[in-house]
Amino acid sequence: MASRNQIQRKELEDENPLDKRRRLGAMGRGAGRTRQPFAAVNNRQEVTAAIAAPAECPNREFTKEEVESILNEKPKAKKFDLKAKFEHAADHNKRLKLCVKWFQQCDENHVLDAEKLKNSLESAEKRCADIELEKKNKEEELNSIISELRDNNASLQEKLSKEVSEKLDAIDRHTSENEARVAAEKSVASLTEELERAQQDIAAANERAATLDNTHKRLQEYILSLQQYNSKLINDLETIRESLKRVEKEKLTIVENLSTLRGHCSSLQEQLTSSRVSQDDAVKQKEALVNEVKCLRGELQLVRDDRERQMSQVQALSAEIAKYKESTGKSLAELDSLTMKSESLEDTCSSQREQIRILELQLAAANEKLKMIDLSASETRMEYLEKKRVVQELQDRLADMENKLIDGENLRKKLHNTILELKGNIRVFCRVRPLLPDDGAATEGAIVSYPTSTEFVGRGIDMIQSGQKYPFTFDKVFNHEASQQDVFVEISQLVQSALDGYKVCIFAYGQTGSGKTYTMMGRPEVPEQKGLIPRSLEQIFQCSQSLKAQGWKYKMQASMLEIYNETIRDLLSNNRSVGLDPTRPENAVSGKQYTIKHDANGNTYVSDLTIVDVSSITEISSLLRQAAQSRSVSRTQMNEQSSRSHMVFTLRISGTNESTEQQVQGVLNLIDLAGSERLSRSGATGDRLKETQAINKSLSCLSDVIFALAKKEDHVPFRNSKLTYLLQPCLGGDSKTLMFVNVSPDPTSVGESLCSLRFAARVNACEIGVPRRQLTLRPADSRLSCG
Repeated sequence: MASRNQIQRKELEDENPLDKRRRLGAMGRGAGRTRQPFAAVNNRQEVTAAIAAPAECPNREFTKEEVESILNEKPKAKKFDLKAKFEHAADHNKRLKLCVKWFQQCDENHVLDAEKLKNSLESAEKRCADIELEKKNKEEELNSIISELRDNNASLQEKLSKEVSEKLDAIDRHTSENEARVAAEKSVASLTEELERAQQDIAAANERAATLDNTHKRLQEYILSLQQYNSKLINDLETIRESLKRVEKEKLTIVENLSTLRGHCSSLQEQLTSSRVSQDDAVKQKEALVNEVKCLRGELQLVRDDRERQMSQVQALSAEIAKYKESTGKSLAELDSLTMKSESLEDTCSSQREQIRILELQLAAANEKLKMIDLSASETRMEYLEKKRVVQELQDRLADMENKLIDGENLRKKLHNTILELKGNIRVFCRVRPLLPDDGAATEGAIVSYPTSTEFVGRGIDMIQSGQKYPFTFDKVFNHEASQQDVFVEISQLVQSALDGYKVCIFAYGQTGSGKTYTMMGRPEVPEQKGLIPRSLEQIFQCSQSLKAQGWKYKMQASMLEIYNETIRDLLSNNRSVGLDPTRPENAVSGKQYTIKHDANGNTYVSDLTIVDVSSITEISSLLRQAAQSRSVSRTQMNEQSSRSHMVFTLRISGTNESTEQQVQGVLNLIDLAGSERLSRSGATGDRLKETQAINKSLSCLSDVIFALAKKEDHVPFRNSKLTYLLQPCLGGDSKTLMFVNVSPDPTSVGESLCSLRFAARVNACEIGVPRRQLTLRPADSRLSCG
């Protein structure tokens, strides 16, 4: 018996401990039942009680510790007490059997539980599949609902903007009503206080209540009058607007009157000069007369002195005669002689009196003449001063009106640019070149005209074909009289944006011979005829120098390339010769692969492209001359020097401010596109034919891109051409983009001009991304990009 127990114990001990743990762990997790372990392993009484009644505890559960205690239990009987050892072995076998039976039941329960779990898993998978189908259906329904809600949101936003404007008007009216109501409430409060103080006199209180009713009615009438006054103010606003229009008309009349007044002023100035000359003559005459009067007065004084002396002599002589008669009794001859002498003296005195009277009359006449001359001179001076004051007032008024007009135009441009930036539209400027001698005898007015209404002045252009007028409106229209400076003034603020950290793109579009290259490059050797590219670069360098005082330091990198027959060519490459065959791709000559790439930040760069660090306008000018010599230009029947490629100039600007630790990255792209042309008119053959086909194909791809953007299609074919792929950030990103459409006034080119204007109108209607300023606090990437 002891040997049997030892064998069973050995078999149990030889069992794999890992299998024991798995079985015991499964028993611990089985069927969700709570385990009731034995109180103590070594408590033999409870164990023997449980074993003694196995039928009463068929569902007894064993823990791992209990099983191990049973297996490791050793008999505690004495060495030669065989009976105690036998009983202990019997009890031990019973407990082992009970444990084995319990293990078998647990295995059966585990199999059943596994089948149940498998069935529940399959049902759960089915439910998950159904739930996923329902979620997909609900997602589609929600997407449709979201699209409808977006449409409703757009309509609601429009209604909201209208309601906001109506509410603002209502708020204004409500504030006026509230003010009146507050005044009424104040008066009512004062009246109620008086009513409380006058409670003793009921009759007086009733009368006051009646007066309060009357004042309330009057307040209502006053509110109505305020509403009427508000409507009157609105009408007055409309009349003020009309008066503003009349003032503009008056301004035109004032300008005309000013021109006439200027002519009248010049005539008055001539009259003033003549009157000043006459006044100077009169002053000289006056001075001569004054001198003559002084002389006459001196002579008169001398005559008077001579007369008095002669009278004294006569008196002395008469006294002498009397004395002689009395004393000596001289002869009568002497007396006669003396009388004759006195008579002659009296005659001279009378003649001198007459001469003095004549001189006094002449002096009075001279004084009167001098007074008249002074009066006429003062009247002329007063009239001149009055005319001068009127002219000054008119000039001040004209200057004030011109300043207001300039301020209004600047405000209009600023608001228009802000609206375009918020809408994300591409700005379009139109420029008409002058008629050339080779264009024929027809004048420009035969096919091109400009509207004269205030709304479209400087923004509208009309093309006439076969007697039919086609009107177009753009952001700005330059006629044939516009200079290069006039054109640059309109884009100077856009160029300034590149220094502020924006991506800026300006490109010229139009048929061959319409003036694109002249607009972009001009004639650099003539200062007045420099194009937009040299003028823009001059402004960039001047502004960067002026911003040094604010702590900004700028680093600039330039590159120039051309797209010739769908091949990129580096215009600044040192290995490139001027006489290079234009039919050979430069990639094959230099071994470089010029590949257009876009990074995650929306920047575009061309691999293996020559990048030059520039720090002055002199370096830029030399680069422009080098690129102009390297660019592909040929002669056709429509143009003596026709550009046969698309030229792209890129200036990458990186600015840092050490005081604010800010850093900006701006890009300025200036592009001169090749001109579209018809083979029937250009007469291109051979290589020129291939060039024309490549140019027209790339421009057609550009047109496809514009159409896709205008229709807001999901796919925009930027990759159909290298030109459109290079311009992708400018046309579909966050760049400030401006297009010049150049128009020829030649009557034989009216069809091409109409096509160019229609394409420009579609470009102007395209909405791209809102411009975003690239402002960071981290070091900028030194890699050059095209935007």
